[in-house]
Amino acid sequence: MGQCTAKPLREFESASHDLSALGALGSLLGAKDDIEEGMTTLAKLTRQLDEEWETEAKFMGDVSDAFDLLEVLLTAVARAKKG
Repeated sequence: MGQCTAKPLREFESASHDLSALGALGSLLGAKDDIEEGMTTLAKLTRQLDEEWETEAKFMGDVSDAFDLLEVLLTAVARAKKG
């Protein structure tokens, strides 16, 4: 998942430090700092989600491998009973 989000996340983080599009209005309202902080928080959360998804994907792979092994063992037991 991190491969899919790495480039957009870098671009998003870069944009959080260049909020010139807000112009004077953003500065006058004090929104620039709040928006920059919010964007930084979103970027951090995205990185954490990527890590969580990677961990979950590994876990699912491990569970799948365990079921594959169980199937092999059950097949061997069934053959031993027949044989």
